[in-house]
Parts: sequence; structure tokens; C-alpha cells
Amino acid sequence: MGVYTTTNPATGEVIANYPEITEGELDSIIGRAATAQVEWAGTPTGERAAILRRAAGIHRERLDELAALLTLEMGKPITQARAEVKLVASIYQYYADHLAGFLADQPLSITGEGTAIVRSEPIGTLLGVMPWNFPYYQVARFAAPNLALGNTVLVKHARNCPQSAMAIEEVLREAGIPEGGYANAFISSAQVEKVIGDERIAGVSLTGSELAGQAIGAAAGRHLKRSVLELGGSDPFIVLADADIEQAATVAAAGRLYNAGQACTASKRFIIDEKVFDEFLAHFTDAMKSYSPSDPTQDDCTMGPLSSAAAARELDGYVRDAVAHGARIVIGGREEGADSAFYPPTILVDVPEQAAAYRDELFGPVAVVHPVADEDAAVRLANDSPFGLAGTVFSGNRQRARAIADRLETGMVGINSLIRSAPDLPFGGVKRSGVGRELARDGFIAFANQKLVRDPAEEEA
Repeated sequence: MGVYTTTNPATGEVIANYPEITEGELDSIIGRAATAQVEWAGTPTGERAAILRRAAGIHRERLDELAALLTLEMGKPITQARAEVKLVASIYQYYADHLAGFLADQPLSITGEGTAIVRSEPIGTLLGVMPWNFPYYQVARFAAPNLALGNTVLVKHARNCPQSAMAIEEVLREAGIPEGGYANAFISSAQVEKVIGDERIAGVSLTGSELAGQAIGAAAGRHLKRSVLELGGSDPFIVLADADIEQAATVAAAGRLYNAGQACTASKRFIIDEKVFDEFLAHFTDAMKSYSPSDPTQDDCTMGPLSSAAAARELDGYVRDAVAHGARIVIGGREEGADSAFYPPTILVDVPEQAAAYRDELFGPVAVVHPVADEDAAVRLANDSPFGLAGTVFSGNRQRARAIADRLETGMVGINSLIRSAPDLPFGGVKRSGVGRELARDGFIAFANQKLVRDPAEEEA
């Protein structure tokens, strides 16, 4: 039987192990979730909203405690961990505040006689398969809207953040979610398809890798279950010659190094007009050097370790492969034989198409910088990726930047800014970055029965 393990990536120390649950335990969890869903869906809207509002409050009350778990289990700098907990609180608060409006019947303007409305109703119990890089946030953007709607939620979290996973369930139970309404399950990857195929499960949401998305999407398709897939990204960061170059470089470094570069929406490919390439690279190098991996428990830490030593080894493999294909390291890389989870901020230039780093998602603090002749070349290179999650365009002319944004094959674009998640902004991508949207109203209806109610009779006077 496998285990879920808390390992401090900053030290390599194994803190705790938690065994996978048995088949019988899994069946009981699904049964409780399905039973609870009927009662939960019938709970008055105001009561569900009050419980979500209480969940937001508990996150704020337990800010330091919850943040410390993120730092312990995946090395997130403590200031960024606190920011994640605050973001999660805002998500629960948002759906509490907007629940009544989201549930209101939506009248349709129709050509025939009578009336027609669309009504949002829950569809049942859902499975969430969640990643480790934002242990609370990724769950909240799936769980909050669905709990608000009246669905119940079963979550398989990542193996390296079991204590964070248990803390989520504890907070929601304390807030008033009934037993079975939200459940954490330490299940194996092999059991995921079994859960998806269970007739008591109505849908599945995954945030994870492209390969995981293929597996989950295929399983959902086989069992005719609704799915939302939030996958990887290789986000372009375009800088035009008329931009404020120093500001762009500062924002670029922040976009590449937040969460040690372990974010799907992190800026990863920097596409720079050749007329300002040298100027940008000089400022970008200085900005990247200002970040130094250090103890993530300290408030002055700007960048922590990667999630594991294995993750750092994988990232270093991309860097070495790029160099072997002719790329040049401007700063960073690491010495032969280094094997901790810490990896220095790194800039690669002259990366050819033959190198894996040209198109693959680099999940860590490594930036690939390309010069281009003009904005058309910038758009071509930006779109030369199997992914299409988010992107950024920097220009002194906002109209020009918006015109380029319209040409990018991404789900989200920031103008002179990074894409930062917020409860009222829909989140998602195109191409191999996934299927569906989360957050805002889009997240609320992702697993809703959008029921049409048509009455052809004339309204009574």
C-alpha cells in the first residue's frame, strides 16, 4: 500500500507518512458524499452562503497556522503562503456573497410566446484531483463554487501535501459543511478511474500536468462524466520596443520566480523586440539576481526551494540539455553534483528548437529569452507552443498591446501586467492547457445543470 508523505523540501527531512485508504474506506467515503449531497442541495441558500462565509473567516483566523503548512510541505516562502491563504478566504467569501445572484433564474429573450428561463442546479458528487503547487488555492477554486451550488466534493490531493489536505477538510467541517459534504481521500492514482466510473460520481476536475489531463479526460469520456481540466502552460511574455523596459524586466522576473517558478501561469518564454533585447536582458539579469533561494520560513525569503530534490534534478536536466544544443546560460544553472531542492534563478538565451526547453513547460526558476524582429514575429513565436494558458504584452501603447493580445492563442492575457488569480476573474486556457473555466460565474456553472424551463403560455394578467 502506498503512502502520502510530508517531506520538508528545504531540508529533505521526512516529517510524516499517511497510508492510502482501503477499497472499503473509499466506498464508504463515496457513499457518505452521495448521501450528504441530497441534504446539502436542499439546505437553504442563505445557510450555505453563511457556511462559506464562515470558511472564509476561519482561513483568516488561522492564517499563520495554515500558511506554515504550505511552507513545510512544499517550500513556499512564508509571505507567499500567507498570501495564498488570504486568496482562498476571498474565494469562499466571493461565492458566499454572490450565491443568491448566481442561483437566480436567468430569463431568456425568445421569439415564441410565453417565457423561458435557465436555472442552475447541482448535479451531484464531484471528484477533484489536485496538485501540490498551490495546495489550498487549487482546491478552493474547485470546491467553493461547487459547495455553493449544492454539489458535494471528494478530493484526491497530491502525495506531498497530506497535512495541507487534511487541514482543508478540518476548516470546512468547522465552518459547518456536513460530514460527507467535503471529504479528503488518500487514494492511489490507480483508484482515480474507479472513482470516476462510480455511478455516484457526477464529474471530475483536475488541475495538473498534460499527461494527467489526458488520463483523466479519457476516463471521464469513457464514463460519460463531465470534466474540467486545468493543465500546464508555457506562457509568453512579449516586450515591444516602445515599452518601459526596466519596468517590464522587473515584472518579468517576478512573473518567472513567484512560487519558485512553480505555477502554470508563470511567465516562462520571454519574447523581446531585438531593438531593445540587450537593454532588457541587462535589466532582467539584475532583477533575477535580486532573488536568492533561502529559508522559506523567514519573512525576508524571496524564493524558496522547489517542491523536491527530484524536481530540481528534472529542471536541471532541461538546462543541461539546452546547453548541449547550443544555448547559453546568462546567469544561474548549478554545479555538477548539487542535489538539494534549491535551484538558482537562471536565464537561457540562444535556445534552439531542438532543445526540449524551447517548447516544454519548465516548472521552476528558469527563463528562456528570445529576440524577435518585430511584433508579427513575436506573435508567431508566442503561438508556437502546444500550450495556451496565459500571456503578457508590454508596450507603451495600450491599444497596440491589446491588438497583439487579440492575436495570442491563450485563455488569458495581461496588458503591462501579469495574470494574477482573483475570485471574480475566469481562469483557464486553450489548446493543451486544458478544457473549461474556473472562478467567477464560469466556475459556478462548470458543474451545474443549466436547466431550461419553457412555458409557452402567455403570462397571466
